[in-house]
Amino acid sequence: MKFTQMAHANEIERDWIVVDATNKVFGRIITEVATILRGKNKPCFTPNVDCGDFVVIINASKAKFSGKKLETKNYFTHSGYFGSTKTHKMSEMFEKNPEKLYKLAARGMLPKTTLGKAMLKKLKVYAGSEHPHTAQIKG
Repeated sequence: MKFTQMAHANEIERDWIVVDATNKVFGRIITEVATILRGKNKPCFTPNVDCGDFVVIINASKAKFSGKKLETKNYFTHSGYFGSTKTHKMSEMFEKNPEKLYKLAARGMLPKTTLGKAMLKKLKVYAGSEHPHTAQIKG
């Protein structure tokens, strides 16, 4: 009989993957990145183990958006106090801090546990084409 092999945290080999966001649709990039961060593209995927790879997104400010999302979509924040709900337009967030927008979108597609937080820490986003992770990337 053959048994399913479960991955262990100390057996996982992590790679560094660079994703160029130039002229790509934002949502398609994020779904691809979330799959890699979670490790679902690997044959050794185990739901309770962080077996994903590191992802570096470059040219984050050059992504495209489908439809009218950039003008109409809003993000809400709340501190917990009465009347502290704040609204942020997606277009303003994309202009000021595209890194935060990518992290928010990826966080929504990952598990809402400590495992998900660990996966999100492996995401590195840069607005330009320069990044400090050239030593880790094989190529």
